[in-house]
Amino acid sequence: MTGNSQQLSLIQALKSVVGGSYTLTDNVKKQAYTKGFRFGSGEAIAVVRPETLLEIWQVLKVCVEADVAVIMQAANTGLTGGSTPNGKDYDRPIVIISTMRIDSIHLIDNAKQIIGLAGSTLFGLEDVLAPYGREPHSVIGSSCIGASIVGGICNNSGGALVQRGPAYTELSIYAQIDDAGNLSLVNNLGIELGDTPEEILTNLHQKNFTDKNVGFPSKRASDNEYHERVRQIDEDTPSRYNNDGRRLYESSGCAGKLAVFAVRMDTFPIPKKQQVFYVGTNDPGVLAQIRRDILSNFKSLPVSGEYLHRDCYDASKKYGKDSFLVISKLGSKYMPKMFAIKRTVDRIADNIKFLPSKFSDRMMQYFSYLWPNHLPKRMEQYRDRYQHHWIIEMSNEGVDEAKQYFDNFFASNEGSYFECTEDEGNKAILHRFVAGGAIGRNQLMKSKDLGSIMTIDVAFPRNEKDWFETLPPELDELIAVKLYYGHLFCHVMHQNYILKKGVDAKAVKEKILATFDARGAEYPAEHNVGHEYFAKEDLKGFYKSLDPTNSFNPGIGKTSKLKHWQ
Repeated sequence: MTGNSQQLSLIQALKSVVGGSYTLTDNVKKQAYTKGFRFGSGEAIAVVRPETLLEIWQVLKVCVEADVAVIMQAANTGLTGGSTPNGKDYDRPIVIISTMRIDSIHLIDNAKQIIGLAGSTLFGLEDVLAPYGREPHSVIGSSCIGASIVGGICNNSGGALVQRGPAYTELSIYAQIDDAGNLSLVNNLGIELGDTPEEILTNLHQKNFTDKNVGFPSKRASDNEYHERVRQIDEDTPSRYNNDGRRLYESSGCAGKLAVFAVRMDTFPIPKKQQVFYVGTNDPGVLAQIRRDILSNFKSLPVSGEYLHRDCYDASKKYGKDSFLVISKLGSKYMPKMFAIKRTVDRIADNIKFLPSKFSDRMMQYFSYLWPNHLPKRMEQYRDRYQHHWIIEMSNEGVDEAKQYFDNFFASNEGSYFECTEDEGNKAILHRFVAGGAIGRNQLMKSKDLGSIMTIDVAFPRNEKDWFETLPPELDELIAVKLYYGHLFCHVMHQNYILKKGVDAKAVKEKILATFDARGAEYPAEHNVGHEYFAKEDLKGFYKSLDPTNSFNPGIGKTSKLKHWQ
């Protein structure tokens, strides 16, 4: 598409589908959609916010006819910039389709499975399932910032829950563009919904189907093999990572190379009994042994196992305090609203010359200093005694199994543990969660003295015993701050660095990634490539097979942004 008249014609066509008020062309209004949650930004000719699945289809037809690129976007909570444009070197205009108005969730098979429409969210799903005594695939982590169900599937995200693994399904409905540029709808939900795209999408959106229309094909609606895979502690490959060919299937792992309308997923019974154990030690080898013992010998797998190094504990306490307080006092549902308020404040502040950049973050940080210490006394005592902290949650029979094991283990090994009260357990898990935003706030508040941020999520092999990083001295001296946290049972670690002033971040990252390569690690592990990582050849091949004209989310994984992958 070239020329203002053609662009105006496209915008008019989009308005005719979704309405003028839901077709955003003003740069200020588009910013929330064109700028990534933590990384990346670019330009879009328009952002459209359809109300129905049929409107998404009609918008796609307009975009294909106009030969523009399309980015499907849900909650825009990705951490590697994978749901926004990145830069200005595209060969076609971009239209962003925001799906967040389409948030319905349909229950099937007495809530044992769900169909999440394009903009449905994980915490919305928690509410829907609670009366049935069931819960979603993922209940911690990015769910707290309003992450979408479809976004999780498209990025193989999650996996913190040890029994369930990363988000995965083989049952979805999506639009695809073939190598001749033809748009088609593929219904692999396993539900009879009609014959034409218009009929299928309208019936799905309005739930115009009965139990008789719902089939149960021999396809997975979750990674139902993961619980066996994570127990294989002597294998020299990671338990989960984004480039895992086992779990790249149509919508799953597509990274926006398909326009996904809905996904069908398994749900899980809420445990009748749960207990959080707080483990501390000064020897990373102790945690390595506990991991191997639990995964190989326990009858019951843990629910989760969240690691936090002391330095990260401190940073999370100081720089994640405001997020901790918002979630603990108002609930995770308030987080999307808080982010919207922050964007508005920053947009206004950017037009006032004497106010600093990211004014809302600075303001919230200063307000947090007024609040007393928010962490439980026993956690604070462990912080003083131990470098390494591990928050292990067990359920049902696993609770007694873990208590007996820890009593025996720490009778003859360095370190100790305590059983959390419900309040301590909730606060320990939340403290670990808000660590994700602490590094950015840390760098912002000390930006005059610190260099750039570098974040890496990496999956180490299942047989790795020396899991805690020791960098060569020549690399270590370039780094001002190191914050380590992660999901220790599956050996997925988040290793975040703030470099010293003037240090070349790209060169340091390449050297650190080389150390991972030498250890047989895979990266990224769960945040997907976005615009931050190179997609490896197998992953690039998967993207090309889904989207031969490179019309959806071009440039993902640092691939070509040009039509037909030129």
